[in-house]
Amino acid sequence: MSERIGTVPELRSAYRSGETTPAQQAERVLAGLAGRDGGPVWISTVPADELRARAAALTRHGDPTALPLYGIPFAVKDNIDVAGMVTTAGCPDFGYRAAEDAPVVRRLRDAGALLVGKTNLDQFATGLTGSRSPYGSGESVFGGGLVSGGSSSGSAVAVAAGQVSFALGTDTAGSGRVPAALNGIVGLKPTRGLLSTAGVVPACRSLDCVSVFTTDVAGAVDVLHAARGVSPADPWGRALPAHRAVAAAPATLRLGVPRPVDLTFFGDAGQADRFATGVRLLSALVADAAPVPLDDFFAAGDLLYQGPWVAERLVALGDFLRTSPDSVLPVTRAVLETGRRHDAVDAFRGQHRLRELRARVDRLWQEIDVLVVPTVGTTFTLDEIAEDPIGRNATLGRYTQFANLLDLAAVSVPNGFTDAGRPASLTLVGPAFSDLTLARLAAALTASVPSAASVPSAASVPSTAGPSAVGDGPAVVAGAGVAPGAETDSGTVAAVVDGGAEVVADPAELLLAVVGRHLAGESRNGELTGHGATLVGAARTAPLYRLYRMDTPDGEGLPGLVRAAPTGPPGRPIDVELWRLPTSAVGALLTGVPAPLSLGWVRLHDGRDVLGFLCEAYAVGPQVEDISAAGGWRAYRRAVAR
Repeated sequence: MSERIGTVPELRSAYRSGETTPAQQAERVLAGLAGRDGGPVWISTVPADELRARAAALTRHGDPTALPLYGIPFAVKDNIDVAGMVTTAGCPDFGYRAAEDAPVVRRLRDAGALLVGKTNLDQFATGLTGSRSPYGSGESVFGGGLVSGGSSSGSAVAVAAGQVSFALGTDTAGSGRVPAALNGIVGLKPTRGLLSTAGVVPACRSLDCVSVFTTDVAGAVDVLHAARGVSPADPWGRALPAHRAVAAAPATLRLGVPRPVDLTFFGDAGQADRFATGVRLLSALVADAAPVPLDDFFAAGDLLYQGPWVAERLVALGDFLRTSPDSVLPVTRAVLETGRRHDAVDAFRGQHRLRELRARVDRLWQEIDVLVVPTVGTTFTLDEIAEDPIGRNATLGRYTQFANLLDLAAVSVPNGFTDAGRPASLTLVGPAFSDLTLARLAAALTASVPSAASVPSAASVPSTAGPSAVGDGPAVVAGAGVAPGAETDSGTVAAVVDGGAEVVADPAELLLAVVGRHLAGESRNGELTGHGATLVGAARTAPLYRLYRMDTPDGEGLPGLVRAAPTGPPGRPIDVELWRLPTSAVGALLTGVPAPLSLGWVRLHDGRDVLGFLCEAYAVGPQVEDISAAGGWRAYRRAVAR
C-alpha cells in the first residue's frame, strides 16, 4: 500500500524543518498513482515529468515559508478548468482542452500548491452518489460496496486515501459535503462567491460553489485563504467583509439543534445515535443550545429539483443534450430533461417562494449563530443506489440541498462510526460569510472526537504548522503549554506558532496590518490607540509587495505598500505589525487616512488576508524611492540613520 501524503499543516511543518522536499513528495505522489490513471478516482493526471519539474522548481526556490501552500499536492474535480488539460465534466464527448486555469486553480498554484490531476465526478455534477460516471463508479475508502458520494466523488476519495493533501470539488446541492461524510474527511462549502466559479462548467450557475476537501479543518481554512478572491471574469464573486475576518470563539456561540420531529434517519438507528452524540459534544463547546424548526430549510431544498432551478442546468447543457443525447448517461439525462417542464412563470413563482423562505430563515439567525444537522441521514451501497438511483440520491441530499438556495455557509466534519462500521458525519451551517466561525467550531469538535476519522485531526497538528485564522480546538498542542481556543487576559488563542500563542480578537474586533507611521512609537500611532487598538505582534507580508517612501512636508516621509505589478519588479516580504482594532472604529480610522493611502486586504506570510494600509499605485512613479530591499519601514529608517 502506498504511503499517505501528509495533511497541509503536516507537510508545511516537514518542509520548514527540512525533513522533506517538494521533489521527494512528488515521487511519493507518483508512487501512489501507479496504475490508477483513468480509474474511478482520476480522469487525468499531470504528466510525471511536469509534476517533477514543478516540484524541482519549488525545491530550488529553497524557502518553504515564502508561499502559503508551498509543495502541497492537490487535485481538482474535472469540471474545473486547468490550462492544457481536457475538462470532461464526466462526459468524454463534451470534453474540451482548457486554454487557461480557472482563477481558483491559478491562485492555488501561485500559492505554491502542486497540481496532481483531475478527478472523477457524477456526470455534469448532477448527483450525490458517485455512481453516475462513464469513468467508473466511486466506492468509499471504507469499502464494503459503500458509495463514495458525489458529485465530487474522486476528489473526496483522493484526499481520504491519502493520495493528495487537499482537493477542490464543487457543491450545488451537497456535492462538497456528502462525499466528505461518506469518506470520513472534512468538506468545506464556503459562502457562494468567496471562491470564484469562473472556469467551472456550470450546474446551476446562480447556486454553484467551489468546495474544499481535506482531512483536517486547519488545512481547509489554509486552502480557503489561498484560493479566495474576486475575479473580473466572475460576476458571482464576493469578497469576505472585513468584520467577518475574525472567527467568533465557540464559547460565545448560540447553537441551533433540529427538533426531533424534523429529524429523519430513514430507519438508520446507528446514524441517529451518532448524531445525538455529536450534538452533546457540540453543546458542551458553545454558550447555549436550543431546538429550532427545519421546515423552511426543507421547503427551500425541495425547490432545487422540484422547482425551476433544475431548468437552470439546461442553460449550459441544453444544446449539448439536444444534439448529443446518447453521450449523456440515462439517469443524468432523465434528471436534466425534467428542466424542460418549467416555464418563465414557474421561474418567477419559484423565486418569490424562495424569497419568502429566505426571509424567515434570515430571522432565525437573530436567535442562533450556528445550526447543526446530519450531513446524511443514512448511507447506501452501490447496489442499493442502483435499485432506486433518483429516490436514494434525494435521500442523501435531505440535509444539504437547501444551503446554497438560502445563501448559507457550511462545513461537514467526521462524527465517528456507527456500530455497523459506517462513517457518520455532521454539518455546521451558518449565514453567509460565517465561514471562519464555522471552521473554528468544527476544529474544536473534531479535536473532541478522536475516533471520528482514520486520519489525524486538527488537534494533532504540530506547533510549527503555522498560524491559522481559526483555533485548532481544545486539545493542547505538544510543547506549547497553551490550548488553541483558550481564553487569556489578552483575548482568544487562535493558534500556537513556534511555541508561542497567537492571540486574536473577539467577533467585535479585527486584525489590522500596519506598515509605516502607524507602527508602535511612530508619529501617527496615536490614531490607532485612540480608537482602542491594541498591539498583537509582529508579522510579515507574503512576498507580493513593494514598499516606497514618498516625500512629505515634514521631511519624515510616508511609506506606501503597493502590490507588485506582474510586469514590474517582483514582490518581497515586508515587515508589518498586527493590531487588534474594534470593528466599530474602522470607519473613523479610514476618514483620517490621507490619499494615496487606503485600507484594503493584505496577504500575510502565512497565507491569511487581513485588513491593512495600502497605497494606490498611481502615487509611486519612477521619482518615488523604492525601499523594498530594506524589508520594512523601521529597517529603512535604521539604514539611512547610519
